[in-house]
Amino acid sequence: MGDNKLIALGKITSVFGIKGWVKVYSYTEPMGQILDYPEWILQLNGRRSVVRLNAGKVHGKGLIAHIKNCDDRDEALKYQGAEIYVESEQLPELEDGEFYWHELEGLRVVTLSGTNLGVVDHMMSAGTANDVLVVRGNDSAIDHEERLIPYLMDEVVKNVDLTSGEILVDWQPDY
Repeated sequence: MGDNKLIALGKITSVFGIKGWVKVYSYTEPMGQILDYPEWILQLNGRRSVVRLNAGKVHGKGLIAHIKNCDDRDEALKYQGAEIYVESEQLPELEDGEFYWHELEGLRVVTLSGTNLGVVDHMMSAGTANDVLVVRGNDSAIDHEERLIPYLMDEVVKNVDLTSGEILVDWQPDY
């Protein structure tokens, strides 16, 4: 494993059947995209292991996967609760102006008038057409409030600058 940042893609929630399959909760969009990565870095109880997938599919409203050399329920139980990661370099390149959520987390959010609203704590899918920036105020911000700002490029989000670590928004502190 290189020095690349690890990106959480999902979690193994439970075992499925008796032949070593596991149920997977995916953070990817679409959810089945997690199966596009043949190698997962699993973290459980502070320990990491690298596993290879040899099968995976949509099952009902979720996903199931089969880890290579995991051929019975007892072996699969060892993976229950594990977080699934990949190295950031494995993620596909995005178009200009597109960003992965993990790239936005920790960036400063500043209004057009120069007011510091805080930093992006995390992103949230609102189940609608747009995602939401969850911005937490801090000591260098205008206040310690939490703000939910729609991630609408051009309309609300005017610029994302990963180099300076800043997102410029057309947003008022009292919205």
